[in-house]
Amino acid sequence: MGRWALDVAFLWRAVLTLGLVLLYYCFSIGITFYNKWLTKSFHFPLFMTMLHLAVIFLFSALSRALVQCSSHRARVVLSWTDYLRRVAPTALATALDVGLSNWSFLYITVSLYTMTKSSAVLFILIFSLIFKLEELRAALVLVVLLIAGGLFMFTYKSTQFNVEGFALVLGASFIGGIRWTLTQMLLQKAELGLQNPIDTMFHLQPLMFLGLFPLFAVFEGLHLSTSEKIFRFQDTGLLLRVLGSLFLGGILAFGLGFSEFLLVSRTSSLTLSIAGIFKEVCTLLLAAHLLGDQISLLNWLGFALCLSGISLHVALKALHARGDGAPKSLKGLGSNPDLELLLRTSQPDEEDNEEEYFVAQGQQ
Repeated sequence: MGRWALDVAFLWRAVLTLGLVLLYYCFSIGITFYNKWLTKSFHFPLFMTMLHLAVIFLFSALSRALVQCSSHRARVVLSWTDYLRRVAPTALATALDVGLSNWSFLYITVSLYTMTKSSAVLFILIFSLIFKLEELRAALVLVVLLIAGGLFMFTYKSTQFNVEGFALVLGASFIGGIRWTLTQMLLQKAELGLQNPIDTMFHLQPLMFLGLFPLFAVFEGLHLSTSEKIFRFQDTGLLLRVLGSLFLGGILAFGLGFSEFLLVSRTSSLTLSIAGIFKEVCTLLLAAHLLGDQISLLNWLGFALCLSGISLHVALKALHARGDGAPKSLKGLGSNPDLELLLRTSQPDEEDNEEEYFVAQGQQ
């Protein structure tokens, strides 16, 4: 009877993990292809990103309100001093990362975007060394060389290569390294009370919106103000379809962050990292099959080399976490009582290494 119960529990955990991974794949791969599809007809990616930020803020606020009603505990609200001094740098870096990533869809294919964005892990490592969140080791040098070499091989003689789009997404990856390093430092400040990603998203979105607005005003403001799709619309039906499409993208963006949160909370950050690696492969295969992206053998070898570097880094972090016995900070994401909004049971015995979580984030 006891063995049967253990088998059922293991099977249930496996099914739950698979379901959460598939949910994460749906949102992550879905928003990539959705944004690429939308920018083909709506050439205002910065405005699209700003609207997504507004939707994420709305759903984050609703989630916080539901948690507060359920737990009867007040949610954290930062003072203006902490908000502007500690959150603003992270918000600005995040806004530029997301904005430039969406902007690049005007020029490059999904496959080139996916490969280049994977290099964010490289910049995360570099900035982790600069901010002394990582120690310089020979294995890290090997990881950097594998990812950099893979990126070069993937873009070398690519028939669908676009310099402007590549520069935008590479810039986004560079800023993404700063973004996730600052995010890690932000979440490690226990006194701020932003360990719950829902609270983090709630506080980041307004400053992200303001940080992206000057870039939008300079590059898209005038064109958008004269566009018949938004402000000078003549067809109300077309306007509603455009706004509905933009709103749906915001829902996908919020769902991506929330699905990552659920996957980490119910399994581990290592699961998210491994799932992120396979997600890149799925994205490239879908891009080649559905969109006709041309990927040569050399490009595939470069992608495999880059993934091997990412996989090596994930494996090193897993071994490091197991050797330490416990993570340095952000213990027990899965045991956070705020998860009672969605999951009434918690796993207080499971501790996750937050470093792996940020590696997975860098792959988005």
